[in-house]
Amino acid sequence: MNAPDRYERFVVPEGVKKVSYERDTKIINAASFTIEREDHTIGNVLRMQLHRDPNVLFAGYKLPHPLQYKILVRIHTTSQSSPAQAYNQAINDVDKELEHLKNLLEV
Repeated sequence: MNAPDRYERFVVPEGVKKVSYERDTKIINAASFTIEREDHTIGNVLRMQLHRDPNVLFAGYKLPHPLQYKILVRIHTTSQSSPAQAYNQAINDVDKELEHLKNLLEV
């Protein structure tokens, strides 16, 4: 069969970064993040968390191709914040929400 092995959807190859950052050269305070071995689940959660930040003007993601196991997250912020700060804050906020949910379910 032509389909790649299933483990390739989850295991990040050696020498490949999980997250890479690329600043946009045409728009101030805009950048793209490539997140390896993730899909709509993480992309949509991250996008929604970024939308909660008042300093984020635009947040979106896309999967470049169904057989490429990565998502591209694009963030545009106001001058009070940078895309990297917004991304890190969104990741931390999602982590806190998941920890809170875990604690609620363990009770």
